[in-house]
Amino acid sequence: MTDITEKPLKYVGRSYPVTNAHERASGQTRYVADMPAHNQLYLRLVTSTIAHGRIKAVHIDQAFLPGVVKIYTHKNTPRTRFNSQQWFNLQNSIKDQVVLTDRVRYFGEPVAAVLAEDPKTAQKAAALVFLEYDPLPLVLDPQDALTTKTPLHGTTPVSEVRFSAGKDNQLESAWADAYQVVEDRVVTPKIHHGAMEPHACLAVPGENGCVIVHSPCQLAYAVRLLVARILELPVRKVRVIKTNVGGSFGGKQEVVLEPLAAFCALDTNRPVMVEMDRTQSIVATRTRTKTIGRVRTAVDRQGLILARDIDFIVDAGAYTSNGPAISGAMGKKTFRLYRLPAQQYRARVVHTNTPISGAVRGYGTPQVSTITEINIDHTARRLGMDPVEFRLKNLVHPFDKDPSGGPSLGNARILDCVTRGAEAFEWNQRRKDAQNQTGRWRRGVGMACAVHGNGYFGAYPDLTTMTLRMEEDGSVFVNACLHELGHGVVTIIRQIVAEVMDLDFEQVTASEADTLFTPFDTGCQASRGVFVIGKCAMQGAEALREMLLEKSAQLLKLAPEDLVNGNGRIWSRNNPGQTYSYKELVHGIIAELQTEVITTLTFQAKANPGSYAAYFVDLAVDTLTGQVEVQKVLAVHDVGRAINPGFVRGQIHGGVQMGLGMALFEEVTVDPKTGRSTSDSLSRYHMVNAPDMPLVDVILIEEKEEHGPFGAKSVSELAAGPIVPATVNAVNHSLNSCLTQLPLTPEKILARQ
Repeated sequence: MTDITEKPLKYVGRSYPVTNAHERASGQTRYVADMPAHNQLYLRLVTSTIAHGRIKAVHIDQAFLPGVVKIYTHKNTPRTRFNSQQWFNLQNSIKDQVVLTDRVRYFGEPVAAVLAEDPKTAQKAAALVFLEYDPLPLVLDPQDALTTKTPLHGTTPVSEVRFSAGKDNQLESAWADAYQVVEDRVVTPKIHHGAMEPHACLAVPGENGCVIVHSPCQLAYAVRLLVARILELPVRKVRVIKTNVGGSFGGKQEVVLEPLAAFCALDTNRPVMVEMDRTQSIVATRTRTKTIGRVRTAVDRQGLILARDIDFIVDAGAYTSNGPAISGAMGKKTFRLYRLPAQQYRARVVHTNTPISGAVRGYGTPQVSTITEINIDHTARRLGMDPVEFRLKNLVHPFDKDPSGGPSLGNARILDCVTRGAEAFEWNQRRKDAQNQTGRWRRGVGMACAVHGNGYFGAYPDLTTMTLRMEEDGSVFVNACLHELGHGVVTIIRQIVAEVMDLDFEQVTASEADTLFTPFDTGCQASRGVFVIGKCAMQGAEALREMLLEKSAQLLKLAPEDLVNGNGRIWSRNNPGQTYSYKELVHGIIAELQTEVITTLTFQAKANPGSYAAYFVDLAVDTLTGQVEVQKVLAVHDVGRAINPGFVRGQIHGGVQMGLGMALFEEVTVDPKTGRSTSDSLSRYHMVNAPDMPLVDVILIEEKEEHGPFGAKSVSELAAGPIVPATVNAVNHSLNSCLTQLPLTPEKILARQ
């Protein structure tokens, strides 16, 4: 039978809209806060007004207004310690959080919760809960956290991650023999996700001590795991239903509200809704990890990299969460972009009295790309080389090995990204036009590269299970634990199955996560949606097609190899004029063969290639005000194959928006004396809005990746990576400066040396 990947494609490569696009655009979509349950109660969090201290007393008498049902504190909630990032049972993670604490470690930490009959009463009562504290010393600077005598959780650093490539003598000789050694210190900020939908959750008590959790989550099975563990329930007693998501970007990857909501629902035997306001979502959920990085690169006279040394301080915030995992992810990426004969990587994870860091789009890629790509530009400048030329001398080639021992880089097309991008961007001419400026406005042109992964293969278990069934009308239902976050995974799975089955796209439906009914999946993380889950869908659809042909052959009393399928019909090669619809055949298979066409497949990832991108930025800096105006961005992505080109371009535009914010505006800040949040509202937390967006052009490099479905690999997380250093490099080019502390606010630009 013909290989499906070699046939002309009908559905893969077309830009279908996201599933339920009309409902979303017209405001008809119901999110979890729009789903009131019968006899529902409303939970309102009370958060700390200091950044560090022990709770002496909680005064709740004044808060018992009419309609208040119960008030929760550390005294009447579970004390099980957990790590909100844990997503599988045997994961080795540091457990240092509880649902409601008796020792505050950051401003805005949940310390109590009011349960009431209506949301207004809950809000009023929460404002009347008064806490007395014994203040404790603050540690707000990650650098200070390394040497403090009073670490937040007893040790500092809390964890240390190391990777290396090459032998020690290679490193020593590289530093000694280098023509130039270029060192930079780069600081990246804490960032808020900025999702339109604040964090929310609905927990409903079920029969026999069960609880049903409705959550706009990214990992339904992780929610089930932690709710069960914290509440000391068997996992069979916890059902998690993934609801519509109004934006996540990693912010809803971790378990934040679900355990408390589930506990209160079981405690009162009534449904409980909890919804954060914008301030709580900024302060009391998760942020992008702040990093302080030192990078030292040795090069020879020809511009070849001889060795590199990278040392990070990673600020996990008040609790450990993703700190060690993100440090490891960043470290692995440093070995997968340039050909490095020798490299050392070290990251020390520390705690500070600041909001908890966690997963944000890119999972360390924007931080590590910024730190290393600024250094790459500075190294090229020191050598007197063009930044594009310097990169082309050192970037990895297709099918290079990972020098640190990780999975193969696969069909890495970063050289194509840079060469195609430089030509399309007219790099040489733009750089020439921006030279020797003296006016108020200074033009700058910069570029940067980045790499991201495709799942967890080589690091953690990476598997997914799907059941595909042919319905009586000839359509296909895909029962899978999908998590649609706006990136289009449900639509893409439908496209893949429709392509393999040669069945109209509208005839394929797919489910989202419900732990009672959908098979296990790791979740929407690690850019595994297309590469891993999509491959499972492809192989599952191939098995379903073979079963349909086999059963149809039995029904028609023909040999399976004589049958051909296409356009939702099957016929014999020897009698092409007589065709049968899938609907007719499924009816016959059920009635006469007394079986159904159904298959279940557990897929385990077998590779983790790199996805690559090169970004080019043209901007202008107002030297009077420090304002930066980004005028044009060209994003060139190595995507293997675009299953849905419209989605790919949309994800790239979104990544550009987030990355520009990180480079120029966004930072979760605290008062240096009190630790109190100073960016706890959208009026004080500045993001890039639509009128500020530059023209963004996209070029897709589609050179198929062997292990991806139809050759596809990831794009959405990577899109937030190279735009950050490309923007910084363009600003430094415009001003002939070496700015390395992000965001590059007007104040920092005006204060440059």
